[in-house]
Amino acid sequence: QVQLVESGGGLVQPGGSLRLSCAASTSTFSLTGMGWCRQAPGKQRELVARITSSGFTIYTDLVKGRFSISRDNAKNTVYLQMSSLTPEDTAVYYCAAEYVRAGVARTTWGQGTQVTVSS
Repeated sequence: QVQLVESGGGLVQPGGSLRLSCAASTSTFSLTGMGWCRQAPGKQRELVARITSSGFTIYTDLVKGRFSISRDNAKNTVYLQMSSLTPEDTAVYYCAAEYVRAGVARTTWGQGTQVTVSS
C-alpha cells in the first residue's frame, strides 16, 4: 500500500510563492508517475503537473512558466514550486502517486492541502 502526506499549503498574497511537498510511504512498490491536481470550489478536479520517474514533466497551460514540479526518487517525494500566484490558483491541491500492483496500474491520492491566494 502507498500512503501520501502533503504539506506546504497556506495563505499567500497575489504574486507570492509557495512550495508544496508530498512524501509517499511504501516499502513494497516502485512509484512511476507522481503529480498534483487541484480542485477549486464548484469546479472539477484538474491536473496541474505530473512527473515520471525519469523526470519527464507535463503541465496544464494555466500554470506553465509559473509552477515547477520535481521529485526526489530516493525519498519518494514530489514537490510543486508555485510562483506568481493569482487568486485563480486558489484550490485544494491533491498529490497523486502511480504504481503497479499485481500487474495493474493504480493511483493513490493524498488528503489535499488548501492553497489560498488573497490580499
